[in-house]
Amino acid sequence: MTVNAPVNAPVNAPVNDSVHVLAAGRLRDLAHDLLTAAGVPDDTAVIVAESLVEADLAGHGSHGVRRIKPYLDRIAEGAVVPEVRPEVVSRRGASAVVSGRRGFGQAAARLAVAEAAALAGAHGVGVVAVRECNHVGRLGEYAQTLAAQGLIAQVVGNADPTVAPYGGRSRMLGTNPMAWAVPRAGGAAVVMDWATAAMAEGKLGLLRSAGSPAPEGVLVDPEGRPSTDPADFYRGGALLPFGGHKGYGLSVLIELVAGLLTGTGTACSPAYDGTFGTVITAVDIAAFVPLDHYVAEVESFCEALRASGPGVVVPGEPEAAARAERLRDGIPVPLPVWEELCGLAARLGVPTEKISAHDTEHNARPATGR
Repeated sequence: MTVNAPVNAPVNAPVNDSVHVLAAGRLRDLAHDLLTAAGVPDDTAVIVAESLVEADLAGHGSHGVRRIKPYLDRIAEGAVVPEVRPEVVSRRGASAVVSGRRGFGQAAARLAVAEAAALAGAHGVGVVAVRECNHVGRLGEYAQTLAAQGLIAQVVGNADPTVAPYGGRSRMLGTNPMAWAVPRAGGAAVVMDWATAAMAEGKLGLLRSAGSPAPEGVLVDPEGRPSTDPADFYRGGALLPFGGHKGYGLSVLIELVAGLLTGTGTACSPAYDGTFGTVITAVDIAAFVPLDHYVAEVESFCEALRASGPGVVVPGEPEAAARAERLRDGIPVPLPVWEELCGLAARLGVPTEKISAHDTEHNARPATGR
């Protein structure tokens, strides 16, 4: 999450849009049932459903249950092989390679996180490259998992070409997200998780569904002209990097690290294999300084930041607040996403009546925004 950078901040359902509110457990069950009905093995469906709902809980609906239909489309196209399991294919010192075997990226990323943690415990640092990996969801999820184990985490990934380089207009780079996480006291974490594009494609998709404009500086139309119409991206336009040359430079480096170390290829290369090259790094704090001392210093620093001004928040705090609120009050699912899920359920024979009946009092409730 980027403080004072709204385009990459947590996005709830748009203000004044209608939403269908569901308890997290019920939404997780629905996601699981849709996936298994489409032929995803139960254990993999559990992992994917948990990951998607965790993104919705954090306020990042761009990486939440709205991804189910694209995932099922990818299965139908043969791009995702649902029945395979990821595996560690090589280890050397503090490094390893995980193959997702073109199955679900969330399962591959979870295996890579466990491997990185084990390597960090043995060597002080662990670096894992994930190849043949489909979309992994929200990178912050994996960074937070490592931070909860007393580790500093960095996760980067390269994706299909949707972003124009600084000064250009053609799709040459992926949205190429990156995440960092550092442990805090009480199991929380300082988490930074953003796309190097000015806006993640999923957030742009939410704006298009709501009929809302995009902020200026986010995209260009197919002719390379600045645009605030999300539909222009889907007509063949391109996203732009955040921060001009700075976001562009980060994106280039992620292509060269996540794309090439995994064998995925850079997004605009003819050799690009269409997957999501991911590199996960874990650092054992205790290999450098005592963990308790480090965490205490982190907390002192966070307190000083918040005390410096009434509007200051620490990265990761908005997501934590959204999660607490949504666990209590339910997850607002934008009506277009809910209707899409119901359409999938009808096609796959997954019942939604019990869920709908339980949550009737929330149907079409105005979203609060954030």
